[in-house]
Amino acid sequence: MSITIIVEGKNDRSKLRRLLDEEVRILCTFGTPNSAKLESLYLEARRDDVYLFLDNDSSGRKIRALLSDLFPDADHLYTRRGYAGVEGTPDEYAVQQLEKAGLDEYILYPDSMLRPEPEAPRRRGAFASDPHPAPGREPYE
Repeated sequence: MSITIIVEGKNDRSKLRRLLDEEVRILCTFGTPNSAKLESLYLEARRDDVYLFLDNDSSGRKIRALLSDLFPDADHLYTRRGYAGVEGTPDEYAVQQLEKAGLDEYILYPDSMLRPEPEAPRRRGAFASDPHPAPGREPYE
């Protein structure tokens, strides 16, 4: 299934575009959407996994409420109060929110951030399959 993130404006979209693979569609409301814009957003994203990443201010909360009605299964990503909206959210915090939402595979980590290394699978009884166990360490069976 395709991924769509809905943001308020073009600067928010630019911010996320730098952090996400082109495969992720980013749509803008361009302010509080009217009924025609809501219908357009719905038609574009109705078959997608939808994520709402909106500013933590009164207008962002109003837009989030409208979009929540339109996309009741949408996942919600949040900026912190005090950040100047999505566009003013530090990359590190925006990436954390994207990771929490499970979008890791689509994140383009900025050079200033270290990409998390995938955890190596842990083997139980690592020496159990060792054909030459150390003296005194017999393999378990």
